[in-house]
Amino acid sequence: MKRIIKTTNAPAPIGPYNQAVKAGDFLYVSGQIAINTTSGELVTGNIEAETEQVMKNIDAILREAGYSFSDIIKTTIFLSNMNLFAQVNEIYGSYFTADFPARETVAVAGLPKNVNVEISVVAYRQ
Repeated sequence: MKRIIKTTNAPAPIGPYNQAVKAGDFLYVSGQIAINTTSGELVTGNIEAETEQVMKNIDAILREAGYSFSDIIKTTIFLSNMNLFAQVNEIYGSYFTADFPARETVAVAGLPKNVNVEISVVAYRQ
């Protein structure tokens, strides 16, 4: 069974995709960027603030679907530059307490709206 997850507490998709799709016990959350849902503006200025907003957007989608960060089993982090890794990793890591998910982090040539970080996750809950 497939169910589309939508919340106004996270940015609306900017293309032909959904915020998340629940398939059985799995939740697939689309890549999130640092759009503040209250203002509709991109959070810029520093990578820490950008990453914090991305994680808040992920949290809102997880909550809408009845999941939490402890349910995440896999993440993918896309960076505009690998030199941002340490700062992003510090903010990202603060959202997990134990049993960290599997993860890959890659630098890419470009991200939507020229952001510096995009993160997608897969969660599982029985």
